[in-house]
Amino acid sequence: MHFVVCIKQVPATTSVQIDPKTGTLKREGVESIINPFDEYAIEEGIRLKERLGGKTTVITMGPPQAEQALREALSRGCDDAILLTDKAFAGADTWATAYTLSCAIKMLPDPFDLIICGKQASDGDTAQVGPSLAEMLDIPHVAYVRKISEIRPGYIKVERMLEDGVDVLEMSLPALITVVKEINTPRLPSLKGVLAARKKQILHWNKETIKAEEDKIGLTGSPTQVKKIFYPPPREAGERISGSTPKEIAEKLVKKLSEIGLLR
Repeated sequence: MHFVVCIKQVPATTSVQIDPKTGTLKREGVESIINPFDEYAIEEGIRLKERLGGKTTVITMGPPQAEQALREALSRGCDDAILLTDKAFAGADTWATAYTLSCAIKMLPDPFDLIICGKQASDGDTAQVGPSLAEMLDIPHVAYVRKISEIRPGYIKVERMLEDGVDVLEMSLPALITVVKEINTPRLPSLKGVLAARKKQILHWNKETIKAEEDKIGLTGSPTQVKKIFYPPPREAGERISGSTPKEIAEKLVKKLSEIGLLR
């Protein structure tokens, strides 16, 4: 069986920078990590391959530095890696990203059985790319999967996590799922895996390789336009109320709340 894992390299939370001209996140030269939820997708793809045989292909779209994320996925046990990199892909929203990924997946030399994505990316939190990708590929999909109960060629049974319980769903394959952190515990790369990953070839595909339409990729092909992104202003320091006794402190608090109109 062929498992495809879609991942994203995101800025580390301490390294977020914003391009003032485009209103998008700067990715070039910024410290980046694998999107945390995608680590569970990688692990699940590897476990399925180990259990059922076949191979796991990992795909990401991003600048050349995103190759680091693919190397890490290879070091954990993925077999093949593809980097979708082209200046024309820059600034893509979730729709344009899903379109680009769908074009690439259609170009894979081997047909896929299951696509696995993390439930959402830490830099966007929209949870839209996975379901959008499935719709563009015209395959069934389930989001928020916490367990794969059964899988065999042409069939999969999963548990979807809900706020008040669990859904048990069956689908035909090929299909797509997005996974939550409850599905597994990601492994750490082994030294042998790291050394092997350094030697593996990572395919670099551009817009011509995947035969993408120019008006559907990148910033120009994104129906969602970001008007403004800004850092929130720092919080002002709060006022500390003190007194010699609890009663005095309470009286001061009541007086303050009355002054600002919260108590009448």
